[in-house]
Amino acid sequence: MDILIYGTVNSVALALYALGFALVYGICRLPNFAHGAFYVTAGFITWQLLKILGIPYFISALLALVLVGALGAAMYHFILERIRGMAISEIIASYAIGLAVLESLRELGLKGATFILPTFVEGGMDLLGVPLDYQRIIVIGMGVVIVGFLWTFVNQTRLGLALKGMAQDERAALTLGIDSDKMAVVSMALGSMFAGVAALVLLPLGNIVVEQGYHVLIMAVAVCIVGGLGSWTGAILAAFIIGFAQIITEVTLGTHFKVVVALMAIIITLIIRPSGIFGQQKELEERV
Repeated sequence: MDILIYGTVNSVALALYALGFALVYGICRLPNFAHGAFYVTAGFITWQLLKILGIPYFISALLALVLVGALGAAMYHFILERIRGMAISEIIASYAIGLAVLESLRELGLKGATFILPTFVEGGMDLLGVPLDYQRIIVIGMGVVIVGFLWTFVNQTRLGLALKGMAQDERAALTLGIDSDKMAVVSMALGSMFAGVAALVLLPLGNIVVEQGYHVLIMAVAVCIVGGLGSWTGAILAAFIIGFAQIITEVTLGTHFKVVVALMAIIITLIIRPSGIFGQQKELEERV
């Protein structure tokens, strides 16, 4: 029962890490390697607004999400738009930006156990005989809310349908008058905000440190590769596969093997099915 409950919590956390990355790549085929930096930045901004300026927690969180979304949109508009379609340049540029952001935060003093976000609700409960704090229950609830919001937004709103059209066939979307660069800006903003939401519900379980940015990026990439780059459904399924595998490994071998599980999942997927579980690449391309 411990493995079932904590495996579910870990899987939902991985899904929250990865959904923003999967969203951006699925819509504009842009691998955003600054994703982990946005995660840490959202937590850092929230802490600054809450502790330094004394702004209420809820308002601080909303402002942090808006600022991180604006940062993601600005990154695309001023930098990535100029190298759109150049895959290697996109990876290098986005990773360099993320690296610059994270190391700048380190220079601003983001290290040690100083920066801690308070939990939304104190205390915990016994769930089927397993002790579980309320914050982890909120993580599961937020995961359900985010997936529901994403599905509703993509399928029931005009903007969401435009993004869906871009994801399915960019050239056809262009013939219908959909501006690809505007959609890319929107997707970058949304992807960055999803990273921020993940930070707000997961960082209260630990400290806000620069290393979390690198960890989140590795986990998001692992989930998306296993699930299939560009597939939101695949990302959720892969999050549960890797999430439960990590918990089982932690119970049997130890905590320090959890990252190894994610890296092994990438290697095995690239050997057996390079396009991932729900990837769209052709079998011929996989063989090549």
